Amino acid sequence: MQSKAATVAEYLASLPADRRAALQAVREVILANLDKGYQECMQYGMIGYSVPHSIYPAGYHCDPRQPLPFAGLASQKNYMSLYLGSVYGSPQDEAWFRSAWAMTGKKLDMGKVCIRFKRLEDVALDVVGEAIRRTPVATFIARYEAVLKTPGRGRKPAEKKRRASRSAKTAGARKARTVGKHTKKKVAKKR
Repeated sequence: MQSKAATVAEYLASLPADRRAALQAVREVILANLDKGYQECMQYGMIGYSVPHSIYPAGYHCDPRQPLPFAGLASQKNYMSLYLGSVYGSPQDEAWFRSAWAMTGKKLDMGKVCIRFKRLEDVALDVVGEAIRRTPVATFIARYEAVLKTPGRGRKPAEKKRRASRSAKTAGARKARTVGKHTKKKVAKKR
């Protein structure tokens, strides 16, 4: 769920007390380990940690007006999420992260960069802190640019969206014509 809060304080204040406490605890770990080049902000309706345009003027390739996102923290409908860009694009860091988390005995519910949790007790805070600390701004920018150079990653998301939209419209029109023909035949047979 994206929030319309303009500030981190507003975002946290809008949450139920248990979620506010959990996200605040994770936030404190992030802030304590965050490289000085990153900034905390509201981004994509959640608490974000990003590389500001003053350091990386190109911004985020999906929307260059946005600073380059590094991490995020959000309250979703059924869980809370921690997004760690520090483990994306680096098989070594992802392997380290998964291994370090497993050693804590806590269950890891993770997608590519999203760690989902329902309670603060589900989070390996020391591992989160180390994951944040291990990725200074310069390292993250270099990794991000390397991922962008990967084949299939160069196309702008807006172009991908346009192509997908055109494809869906064409498929929808084909289906509508087909359904229409079949419907007419069935009606004609019944008479």
